[in-house]
Formats: sequence, C-alpha cells, structure tokens
Amino acid sequence: MVTARAPATSANLGSGFDTFGVALSHPADTVSVERAAETTIEVTGAGADFIPTDPEKNVVGAVADALEAPAHIHIDKGVRPSSGLGSSAASAAAAAVALNELYDRGYGRHDLVPVAAEGEAVVSGEAHADNVAPALLGGFTIVRSDDGATSVETNLSLVACLPEVVVSTRDARGVVPDSVSMADHVETVGNAATLTAGMCRSDPRLVGRGLDDPVVTPARADLITGYAGVREAALAAGATGVTVSGAGPSVLAVCEPGRRRAIASAMVEGFADAGVGARAYQTAVGDGTRVL
Repeated sequence: MVTARAPATSANLGSGFDTFGVALSHPADTVSVERAAETTIEVTGAGADFIPTDPEKNVVGAVADALEAPAHIHIDKGVRPSSGLGSSAASAAAAAVALNELYDRGYGRHDLVPVAAEGEAVVSGEAHADNVAPALLGGFTIVRSDDGATSVETNLSLVACLPEVVVSTRDARGVVPDSVSMADHVETVGNAATLTAGMCRSDPRLVGRGLDDPVVTPARADLITGYAGVREAALAAGATGVTVSGAGPSVLAVCEPGRRRAIASAMVEGFADAGVGARAYQTAVGDGTRVL
C-alpha cells in the first residue's frame, strides 16, 4: 500500500483566472492505493456521501486509467467537495503521486500535472491545471495552456472561509463574461503582475493589491450569499486583500502574520450576519503532495 497526502488549493487568486494557484498548508486529502486487477474506489470523510465511487465518475478513476495503474483506492476527504478549495484536485493529485509510486512509473511532479488534470475533467468537463499544479508542486503556481507549470516558494499567511452553501464549478464558469474591455484587460494584467511580484517577495501587501479583479470575481461574488459583507469584515480586521477562492463559495483573505485569528473570526461573523454558517481555516501557502 502507498498513501499520499495532497493539500487543498486556491485557484485564480482574483487576477489570475485559470492561471494562478496556491497550495494551502491545510486542509488536505489522503489517498491510499493497493494493486488490483481493476480499479475500485472507497470514500470517507468530508462530503463522502456525495462523491461517486464509480471509477468512470470519480477523478481518481481517470488518473488510474491515465497511468494504466488499476488499484483499490481509498480516499479520505479532508477537503469538502464544491468548496472552492480544490477538493477534486487534491484527490487527483494524491492518487497520481501514490499510483506513480505504487507502479514505479517514474514520472516527476511536473509530468503528473496533465495526468491529474485529466481527473479534473471528470468534474468540470475540462482538464484545468490551476488546482492540480499547486496540489502537486506546492507554493504559488502559474500554469500555461501548453500544460506547463511554474512554481515559486513563498511564505504567506492566509485565511480560507468556507460557508455552508454550494456553488458548482459549472455554474461558476457559466457567469464568467465572454469578453472584456481593454481597460479591464489592462487593469487585470497589472494586478496579476503585482500579485506575482508579491508572491516572489512573500509580501502580503503586494499580493493583496494584486488580488483585485474587475472581471471574474464580481460575477462570481454574486453567487455567494454575504460575500460583500464578509470581504468588508476581513479588510476591517486587517486583511491586505480578499477574493473568491476558485469557483467559490470559499472566500480567501491574505494577511500579515499574526492577523489570521482576528480575520477568521470576522469572516465567520460576516457570513453569520447574512444568515449563513461558515468555518474558517487559518492556513498558509504550503507544500505539495507528499508520500506518507
């Protein structure tokens, strides 16, 4: 048996739609694999009742097919499905690393990015790598359309607040505008460059400024009950920037060290004011998938 742990992730980061992502120090999924004649799947943990065990409908089944590595696969979910925290990517990344080890396929982490992305296609309909790249590589990642991925180590404090609502990836993609004005394009590029510089410097103020996005975030924020109030509460508590995490409904805040507890409380209270229960993870940019 081989067991791997893969972290939750936050994709897009406002200005980096379908391009940027970060690994979170927690929560995480754990996946154990054993050789078998055909792939079978067992799921426990957060939201397990809503996750299919049919290999053709589960991300890890697609990963096993891509690696030609049939196995009995046990997924222990620490990342709730439909959370905006890369739940399916965590399972896909952990399965890819564990199966690669189990069958001694010899792939490096960058090689496994497109393999794990094939698993993501089961959920979203397309093989996006903006979550699986940070889940595999750790740190801050930038993905390209040619399946390439660049990772940068950074030291950054974060709070991810998950409300008790569901926003499907398909619905979130459906509200994204088909075109943007030149003014919005220029603003987004400038913010994305600012965020990248901030990540390279581990500078929460630059990263916070770079989270601003005039195109995708406003459209997706409308799907999250209480988002505006939660954002205001987080900023008032000391966050340097706030955005929707991935497709939502989680909300991500960047902050200086030592401010996470106050910001987490403020975000949970902000959702409560909107009549929505929530939990907050006081987390940080973390490492990628590792074999336990």
